[in-house]
Amino acid sequence: MAIKVAVAGARGRMGSQVVRSVSENENMELVACFDPSNVGEEIAPGIKISSPDAMEHVLKEVKPDVFVDFTNATAAVENVKVASRNKVKLVVGTTGFSEEQFKEMENAIKDNVPAIVSPNFSIGVNIFWKLIAEAARHLQAYQYHVEIIEMHHSHKKDAPSGTAVKAAEIISDYIGGKTAFVYGRQGITGERTDEEIGIHAVRAGDIVGDHIVLYAGKGERLEITHRAHSREAFAQGAIKAIEWISGKERREIYSMDEMMRELELEQE
Repeated sequence: MAIKVAVAGARGRMGSQVVRSVSENENMELVACFDPSNVGEEIAPGIKISSPDAMEHVLKEVKPDVFVDFTNATAAVENVKVASRNKVKLVVGTTGFSEEQFKEMENAIKDNVPAIVSPNFSIGVNIFWKLIAEAARHLQAYQYHVEIIEMHHSHKKDAPSGTAVKAAEIISDYIGGKTAFVYGRQGITGERTDEEIGIHAVRAGDIVGDHIVLYAGKGERLEITHRAHSREAFAQGAIKAIEWISGKERREIYSMDEMMRELELEQE
């Protein structure tokens, strides 16, 4: 039986890509799309865009298996609350949450539905996180400086990206002593400290998403880079997440890393 999928943020850059990918997947059925713009427009064969205000009513009517959210932090918190109380499993790729917003979302999901929440659904990015962790583990004894540069299109609203922030958090776990995240260096005087992890955001043109972690020592540097050529990379990871979470019954929040480790074990 096909997995019934509802998508919020259906007119956005990522949401529209997910809509296409779900529509093209023979094991999935797109049953609802939500967006505040172009309400009533047919976005896929037989599927018209619904207003987020009608979400509760629509979800009760179409009964999706999985609800996908690529919106903004404020909208996502409310969308997750509606989907959770209607017992719809969740795939959330929205970024830019404050600590309070993320906690509110966690509380809505907890004990209600299985959910997979990630700042990035690209399979390559999730391997990138493993690689930078391994590099940090090996280099932490040698006091290499770490800088993170992320680049995105000019319309991206949050900065730095959730992917860059997670990269900094991963590396911080492997660096001995305290770390301090420094976002750009405007207004800072004096030399760089060994405790800093620099995080720098570039917003220009139509860049889909580049992330570079630079480890600099004396006389050399190591760079680990992930570049997204198109949003299909993120959408295909989201499709995998939809398939995987649809088969889960334990009511908790999972990560992409947990999903990938389980799928890798199945291949052994």
